[in-house]
Amino acid sequence: MASIRVVVVDDSALVRSLLKTFIDRQPDMQCVGTAADPFAARELIREVSPDVVTLDIEMPRMDGLEFLSRLMKLRPTPVVMVSTLTERGAEATMRALELGAVDFVSKPRLGVAEGLNHLAEEICDKIRAAARSRIHRRVAAAPTAAPAATADAPRAPAPAARPLGRLSTEKLIFIGASTGGTEATREVLVSLPPDSPAVLITQHMPPGFTRSYAARLNSLCRLTVREATDGERLLPGHAYLAPGGLHLSVERSGANYIARVRDGEPVNRHKPSVEVLFESAARVAGPNAFGVMLTGMGADGAKAMKLMRDAGAYNICQDEATCVVFGMPREAIAAGAAHEVLPLQRIGARLMEQLAATSSGPTHRV
Repeated sequence: MASIRVVVVDDSALVRSLLKTFIDRQPDMQCVGTAADPFAARELIREVSPDVVTLDIEMPRMDGLEFLSRLMKLRPTPVVMVSTLTERGAEATMRALELGAVDFVSKPRLGVAEGLNHLAEEICDKIRAAARSRIHRRVAAAPTAAPAATADAPRAPAPAARPLGRLSTEKLIFIGASTGGTEATREVLVSLPPDSPAVLITQHMPPGFTRSYAARLNSLCRLTVREATDGERLLPGHAYLAPGGLHLSVERSGANYIARVRDGEPVNRHKPSVEVLFESAARVAGPNAFGVMLTGMGADGAKAMKLMRDAGAYNICQDEATCVVFGMPREAIAAGAAHEVLPLQRIGARLMEQLAATSSGPTHRV
């Protein structure tokens, strides 16, 4: 099997050297060049045609977002962003994912060498996932800067969604996603009406990034989107995102569903873990749950999604053609967890159709 050919673009000589070392240690990949700025990177990419590019955001002469936007329009290539763990860095990273980056790694502001050494395995895993990903040419012009997104930002117009009318608060929607999932989750959420059942989301994402991600979703959707808080009641018209580095699950408190946000050991190497969320859905919500497995690397959540189906939930998996990485949906399908396998663009509408078809019947109370 041919090695994965990687180009590293970063203005820091230390970071370039470290990433090259990590990559060249792997038996299945090699660093075929490094560049200190986008102009040098452009020529290098033309010359060596890499399989994957790692790209810094803050660089001289042209920032990483502008370069990424141009690359995705002219020469679509799988990109893993290397971003700084700051509020500004988190917002820029969300913009990079919107522009077409496959995934990102956050580097510390201090102790860069030690921090990146600790992340070496994760970096290489993300490069492998990027090499297997599906990248589509971006034809629309992209803004040069991300809009300021806050929890109170006015919502942009969302695609029209048919209101469900009277809807049981017993129903819940559970979404699991990883690589490529930030944009896939956005696509599902913007199609949901304002009276949608509460949505619980586990997206593999480290601490420091989920707040910016939730704020961005909140500015785009008809639902209110925010990071989940431990013990809060889950309400229709709201979506709750697992905070980075913490597990999200659902529990029952009398007649209400509540969010549980807890620390704990990683599950399937992830925290938050889809397995944790989906297992609680099977145990607590049963036939009142709707499960959605979106694009992602690995198998996190596949077994628990089968438990959801066995408990009476209705499950949808994203199809291979529209996944960035067809890992988690493939494993859930193989486990017998899926009722339907659909293109991403049809999932939100199909959820609402299935919900409308079942909401008039009796609901199951735990």
